[in-house]
Amino acid sequence: MPRSRSSAAAPAALTAHDPGPAGALERAARIAPPGPEALRTPNGSLIRFGTASWTDPTLVRSGTFYPKAATSAEARLKYYASQFSMVEADATYYALPARQTVEAWADRTPETFRFDIKAHALMTGQPSEVARLPADIREALPAALAAKTRLYAKDLPPELADAVWGTFLDALLPLRETDKLGAVLMQYPRWFLPGHGSRDQILDARHRFGDVPFTVELRNALWFNARNAEHTLGFFEEHDIPFVMVDEPQGLKSSVPPVVAVTAPRLAVIRFHGRRTDMWERQGVTTAEKFRYLYDPAELEAWAPRVQEIAGRASEVHVVMNNCYANYGTTNAIELAAMVQRIYSGK
Repeated sequence: MPRSRSSAAAPAALTAHDPGPAGALERAARIAPPGPEALRTPNGSLIRFGTASWTDPTLVRSGTFYPKAATSAEARLKYYASQFSMVEADATYYALPARQTVEAWADRTPETFRFDIKAHALMTGQPSEVARLPADIREALPAALAAKTRLYAKDLPPELADAVWGTFLDALLPLRETDKLGAVLMQYPRWFLPGHGSRDQILDARHRFGDVPFTVELRNALWFNARNAEHTLGFFEEHDIPFVMVDEPQGLKSSVPPVVAVTAPRLAVIRFHGRRTDMWERQGVTTAEKFRYLYDPAELEAWAPRVQEIAGRASEVHVVMNNCYANYGTTNAIELAAMVQRIYSGK
């Protein structure tokens, strides 16, 4: 995998935002994790804290979160679900999930646990590796598409595009039947620009999902310029679709501002991507490099009252740390949960 000059030097440059797994562990060890139950606020709202992935290789290899005895996928998920009340499954973006895999997730977690599931790339107009598609879809591809390394949904015959959606939704059934599905995350790419065509795509997704809850994250600053910001949020409110609030690098074409906007009262989601401005739009960097950022306490403290405000306007709030390098995400999730708990306890 490509390595940038700055990322190669990063391990030696132990800063406040990249202290290494041992430094993050030292911070996390001072605080009790939020545990498997959601935080219930005085007005009855639920706040869940978690990370985007419990299987990230850098997290497993770091040896700073999972007990040494948690050597299997089952043991790790069970342990994770004893520390947090939700998780976001991101592997589903790269490969359509299999129902038996999702059944195992449901079986290994408490009744109160929730999964947010990231939509497959083809569902949001992004490319997918042909080799990672299910065999039945791959074998039904026209020869010209089957010969490609990657393909886009726009290239698929309509019946195969429908099959992608159908396979994805069918796999979620075990979570729906056990009430463990939080929502499907539709994360649209940078080239998904404001306009009638894009809004129609979101409404098409709404039609396809039916009663399956979903959320939308945008990745282009144009949605929130002076001309479009009000219209953007008004669209989500009009159609009762949760807009995903973000904390991410600013000042770039893909930067969405950290606005507080509850556009659907049933669910609000906040995702924390770190603030690696140098890596956010760089091509050829690994996921670990892009999200290798440990928020400092002051940055998290600024969000704690915002989480409280959001919980005052939504029945359920998911706070998701996507700075998934080693234990950075788990550490920050533990810290922010404790800060929000202190607000409600008055300590």
